[in-house]
Amino acid sequence: MKKSQWYSDQWGKPTYDDQLLFLLLTVGVFQAGLSWQVVASKRAAFERNFCGMDFRKVAGFFPDDIERIAKDPEMIRNPRKIKAVIQNARAIVTLLTDYDSFADYLWDFVGGVPIRHEYEGIDDVPNTLPEATVIAKDMKKRGFTFVGPVVTCMFLKAAGIIQDNIIEESFKK
Repeated sequence: MKKSQWYSDQWGKPTYDDQLLFLLLTVGVFQAGLSWQVVASKRAAFERNFCGMDFRKVAGFFPDDIERIAKDPEMIRNPRKIKAVIQNARAIVTLLTDYDSFADYLWDFVGGVPIRHEYEGIDDVPNTLPEATVIAKDMKKRGFTFVGPVVTCMFLKAAGIIQDNIIEESFKK
């Protein structure tokens, strides 16, 4: 299996697993300015450096952890993105005072049911949506970083919270 196959297999499947959601958000953070294939191929490095994607542990990281992670040759060594992942872990821990899980927080925006959008062709699919913009603003307000409307939209699509149906692909099946 290709290193990024897990991401292709996961893409668009609804998930309620907080660790997987944290991983998908991390891919989104690191994807800014890079291809998803490159970033998704770094899953092992993400899991190794971010405690198996245990956001509670990552939330306790210190500045020297950023330096340690940035020295990993298999890692995308952007200190700002590494710091953003740590900050996002802290934001998840903080929102657990209001929600039972990160998944509950995200799925609450859509009433627990994926939002489905239908498009004629792949070229019609926008890179952001109003729903993602609303969620991105709320996430930023709660202390998340690197979660602009585009990153958030891709993250929500990867997590199956927003789903795209491409009509021309449906006819090919």
